[in-house]
Amino acid sequence: MTDFRSDTVTQPSAAMKAAMLSAPLGDDVFQDDPTVNELQRYAAELLGFEAALFAPSGTQTNLIALMAHCQRGDEAIVGQQWHTYRWEGGGMAVLGSIQPQPIEHQPDGTLALEHIRAAVKPDDPHFARTKLIVMENTTGGKVLPLSYMNSVAALAKELGLNCHIDGARLMNAAVALATADGSNPIQKARALCAGFDSVSLCLSKGLGAPVGSLLLGSHAFIQQARRLRKMLGGGMRQAGVLAAAGLYALQHNIERLAEDHQHAQQLAEGLQRIAAEHPLLKGKLELVAVNTNILFTDIALDVAEPLLAYLAQQGIQLTSSNYNKADQHFKRVRWVTHLDISAADIQHALSAVQGFSG
Repeated sequence: MTDFRSDTVTQPSAAMKAAMLSAPLGDDVFQDDPTVNELQRYAAELLGFEAALFAPSGTQTNLIALMAHCQRGDEAIVGQQWHTYRWEGGGMAVLGSIQPQPIEHQPDGTLALEHIRAAVKPDDPHFARTKLIVMENTTGGKVLPLSYMNSVAALAKELGLNCHIDGARLMNAAVALATADGSNPIQKARALCAGFDSVSLCLSKGLGAPVGSLLLGSHAFIQQARRLRKMLGGGMRQAGVLAAAGLYALQHNIERLAEDHQHAQQLAEGLQRIAAEHPLLKGKLELVAVNTNILFTDIALDVAEPLLAYLAQQGIQLTSSNYNKADQHFKRVRWVTHLDISAADIQHALSAVQGFSG
């Protein structure tokens, strides 16, 4: 099986499982699980924060952050396609009574600084109180540049707002930026976080852990976050067996993300070559974008269904959604590379697409 659905499908390696099996354990609700404590200490030091908190999922660490920064009736400025706004079940509104204020994205994935500034509500009882700016990096695979992230943090400070990063794939962003200029990925990750009040870092996507996410911030913020985690059902007991996987991921699986980015580029180049020549796919399969480890293709509806069914028969799993563009209907297919996708898997996928005959 070649699974391009998401980087969440990764399986823990033998070495990661060994680390989980040998992890010393305690009760994390009592804060005496040594492995959880070490993961939290290591991650905070890695990214330049005072403290960190381990939780079951990135959705929960984002919700905890939102609820820690905002009270009932407060407002968070988000992107129209941010995971916190679109893909987390409306949790900020349902559970946090926080009003999201979405802003349309620019083509590069950013939110225009002037649009953020304009979205801030005046101090008037008719309006929700704007308290937080939320960023997401990467977003749809796109890397928000370091200079832009610095500008957002500076704008938040100027406006008296807190700012949070949904960093589900923060390390993909850091590795991509470091690859481009030959710098250190960890230093880039720290620089991306500089000036932000909190960051959510997922361990179970490209980093390869089976479960878990970290929330990072100040000591006072994490103390409040710990209370909210308990309230939301995220307090776990002998959680070190899971934290050990996250610690292994941070220590061994960051720099190798560059391989995933390279595989995505190879896949994109191969699909583009095939689409230019294939008798059934020429003019029907369009490469939309490839960024970091995520590739999008648009496929005309008349060939999309048979192609996806054929690829499934070849053991290739993908996700797709119906889209409309310029009065044309098509399937947008997402291909995500990760540590369980090898160069041989890329070649298998390309050969399968090449072999499609309707």
